[in-house]
Formats: sequence, C-alpha cells, structure tokens
Amino acid sequence: MAVVRERRQINLRLPLPDVSDRCPRFPLPLPPSASTTIATTAASVTIPLTELEKLQVLGHGNGGTVYKVQHKRTSQIYALKVVHGHGDLTAHRQVSREKEILRRTDSAHIVRCYGTYDNPSGDVSILMEYMDAGTLDTLLRNHGTFSEPELAHITRQILKGLSYLHAHKIIHRDLKPSNLLVNKKMEVKIADFGVSKIMCRTLDACNSYVGTCAYMSPERFDPDAYGGNYNGYLGDIWSLGLTLMELYMGHFPFLPPGQRPDWATLMCAICFGDPPALPSGVSDEFRSFINCCLQKESKKRWTASQLLDHPFLLRHPTSNR
Repeated sequence: MAVVRERRQINLRLPLPDVSDRCPRFPLPLPPSASTTIATTAASVTIPLTELEKLQVLGHGNGGTVYKVQHKRTSQIYALKVVHGHGDLTAHRQVSREKEILRRTDSAHIVRCYGTYDNPSGDVSILMEYMDAGTLDTLLRNHGTFSEPELAHITRQILKGLSYLHAHKIIHRDLKPSNLLVNKKMEVKIADFGVSKIMCRTLDACNSYVGTCAYMSPERFDPDAYGGNYNGYLGDIWSLGLTLMELYMGHFPFLPPGQRPDWATLMCAICFGDPPALPSGVSDEFRSFINCCLQKESKKRWTASQLLDHPFLLRHPTSNR
C-alpha cells in the first residue's frame, strides 16, 4: 500500500484540446481515379442520401447510430454512421475527425469510406463498407475464443493496417475488439477513428486522455512517470497486445472473467502492476509476440512493421476461422 500511496501523485489533469485540430493537414495522395466501380473511394463515388434505404440498426454509441442500408438502384449494401444534430459537441468533433481520416486513407485493411453528408438538421453521416460478420468482439461473444493460427491471420491484417496508418502519421488511439470489423471471409479492417490523431509533425504531443481507458498504455495513464515521452504509435501496439490476449483468453486480460472494470482499478493494474501474462499451454512464439507488445517501457515495444516479421506470424502463414 505504501507504493500505491506514493504513486497517488499521478497527474490527473484534464486534457487540452488536440493540437492536431489546429495544425495544417498534410497531403496524402488520392487513390487511382481510373476505377469506376462502386467499391472505389469516396472521391469517385457519389450516392445521394435519398437513394439509401435503411434496413436495420447495427449499433449505437458516441451520440449516433450505425445503420445497415441499401442503395436502391444497385442493391449494394453499406453501413451508414449517423451522428445526430442534437448530439453533444464531442460527438460532432469526433465524427469530423473520422471523416477527415477516412477521406485520406486507402488501404485494404482500413474500413472504406464512400461518402460523407452534412444535413440541414445538423446530422452528419458517413457511408462506409458493410462488414457482414460484425466485429471481433461480436465473434468472441457469439463463437468463443480464437486459436493461435486464427489469431495470426487476424494479427497480420491488423498490423498491415497499423503500418499503413503509422506510415501516414495517423495514430488510432482506440484499438480494441469492438473497433475491428470483420466479414465472413475473415477479412479484418480497422474502424472507428473518432479519437484518432493526425500527427502534424514528428514531435507533436499526443498524451490526451482519449480512447477507451481499458486499452490505454501505462504512459497514457501516467505520462510524467515515463518522462512525458508518449509515443502514440507504440501506444497502439500496447492496445493490440491486450486485444489479442482478450481474443485468446475470452476476457479482458487485466481482470478476472466477469469483473467489470472501473477507472481506478484499471489505472492501478496498468500503471503499478506487471503486464498480464498468457496462461500455460501457449506457444513460445505467441508468448514472445505478446511480450513484444506489452512492454511497460514503450521504447522496448516492437513497431508494427517489425511485428510483421515476428516468428509467430511466420509460423502461421494463413488461416481462416
């Protein structure tokens, strides 16, 4: 308890507004314009909102609703994320940030955006590709835990998405099973960029308390204890490690099965405790991979591009659930 009392001096200041909101955006190359199919980027597809028919609600959250919709003329299925005009300012700021990032990205491992809409009512909508198997969190709850070969297949796709984002100076900051979309082909795509950040310069600060705190790295909780050198890219790697452990174990790694987390419990476990350990019976390669992600000292974590060459992934070239 003496140790805990000593560390109660943790910096709990409220975050300042993101500097990225005030920085000029860096230009990213637009995708090739030659393709004219419906599965191209928002830059080459124009679908009036009136031509979309709502079929069902896929989910709620962050001041908005996600619908499964169908284009009336082509019968193509999409997902439509709508943040309502009467929602709070935080929700609107987040959807604006998500629009900005999705407009800039063109990767097979990032959920694709086909268009954005600003309605007179104040609603803001984003038309995205529909992933027909839901999220990895949905699969975990409905079908149980994942094997190592399955996780290798999933991990490789997530890392390719993170490598793309990080190469373009984009930090996700909220990587978790419910933000990883999946289709019936077991293609996994990173989604939900509402709290992500575009780094205007290499040395931009990125230590505000955003994202889901359960998956935050130690230096996000307590930047002063780690010299104030928060590296958001390596923060995404910590979140990846916890995500993979959860998919393998069936529950959040820092807590026993069935226990609901609270902020104080998470803060103490993440900042003061050791990183969670995998149970016995896992392969040495998988244990090593998780250890490379969950180093409390961020500089010791591997980058996304380094992890793509880890023996765990080399041992399992491909696998489908």
